[in-house]
Amino acid sequence: MHEHKLLEQAKSFFMSLQDNITQQLSKLDGGEFEQDQWIREEGGGGRSRVLKDGNVFEQAGVNFSHVFGANMPASATAHRPELEGRSFNACGVSLVIHPRNPHIPTTHANVRFFIAEKEGAEPVWWFGGGFDLTPYYPIEEDVVHWHQTAFDLCAPFGDDIYPKYKKWCDEYFYLKHREETRGVGGLFFDDLNEWGFEKSFEFTKAVGNGFIDAYQPLVEKRKDTPVTEHQRQFQLYRRGRYVEFNLVWDRGTLFGLQTGGRTESILMSMPPLARWEYQYSPEAGSLEALLYERYLQPQNYLNL
Repeated sequence: MHEHKLLEQAKSFFMSLQDNITQQLSKLDGGEFEQDQWIREEGGGGRSRVLKDGNVFEQAGVNFSHVFGANMPASATAHRPELEGRSFNACGVSLVIHPRNPHIPTTHANVRFFIAEKEGAEPVWWFGGGFDLTPYYPIEEDVVHWHQTAFDLCAPFGDDIYPKYKKWCDEYFYLKHREETRGVGGLFFDDLNEWGFEKSFEFTKAVGNGFIDAYQPLVEKRKDTPVTEHQRQFQLYRRGRYVEFNLVWDRGTLFGLQTGGRTESILMSMPPLARWEYQYSPEAGSLEALLYERYLQPQNYLNL
């Protein structure tokens, strides 16, 4: 069937992307990823790769999964009610990296492909994904490099693509209960199919491959920056926001849990350590205050 050829193409790219990213991260860290192959009772499975307690990364997880089933889960039909009652195939790569050094930002990236099918109806397919950056001690040139990489990979697909998907990222990764962004954003797209399969797939590949170009230089530049205990404590406090977002707002976490995905793989996005503090507020004029004052609201980093 034609749609299964599309699925195979997407799967094959996602598996090689997982290989490429884990190789690059291993090189940066000097440590090795451990792999778990898992099978989902209702259909499908995946490969979870996690590097724990590394030299540079306190924890880095890069998941590939392909799950399928007879009924679309509620999290996927909430904004697409017309897909209720369809069977589905979903595959993709999802990663979260929690570095040791507070001067290296935490990051997340994800690329995915969906097909929803029903007897006697045209299959509906789409791509989604993106990447975002969560610095603790942001440095302007790092944030500009991150967004410039995003801008450059979007450019061949149209002038409106970067501003559109940057805005979507700012809106999606927003902690409403804190009135702040999760970090400095990046790109976020979903339901992409209006370009046809080939071009939509090309864009998804560009996002997947662009992630390591955006992130690697930041790790190399900041991994040897000296760290104080005060900075470590602030990093752990801000990691708490990451947990809040993933458990309260994130559609991917919900989708995984609602489809009976592997809980360990879904929650590998959590930092190994985090802390909360009642009514914390940063000292005036400090680097910590700079994060709040300058970086935690959506803004135009490229002066477009």
